[in-house]
Amino acid sequence: MYKFGRLVKRHRLGAGLTLREFCLKHGFDPGNFSRIERGLCPPPHGRDLIERYATALGLNRGSDEWLELFDAAAADRGEIPPDLMSDEKVVDKLPVLFRTLRARQVAAHNLDELVERIRRS
Repeated sequence: MYKFGRLVKRHRLGAGLTLREFCLKHGFDPGNFSRIERGLCPPPHGRDLIERYATALGLNRGSDEWLELFDAAAADRGEIPPDLMSDEKVVDKLPVLFRTLRARQVAAHNLDELVERIRRS
């Protein structure tokens, strides 16, 4: 299942809404939304639609939850988020990250440490 779909479903359920209630309230197609939640179709490519989903889910623009939703959408599509790709310093470090990840299986705690090092650099 796609992470994007799991996040969308978690936030919808957190709002206490059934799928049909949520879609009716916000004008989404229940069939398409159900397929997204179940990971049967990838997240939308359009930023506008993801913003509509995030707003309907009650996420605050720019919050960690908002960014996580956009990051999950990009990851599920096999993309690096555009804001990261626009940062030359981050792009310069991506090959090192890719080589590190390919070189060996990285334990979850080591990956968390690597992420923190990248954030601090």
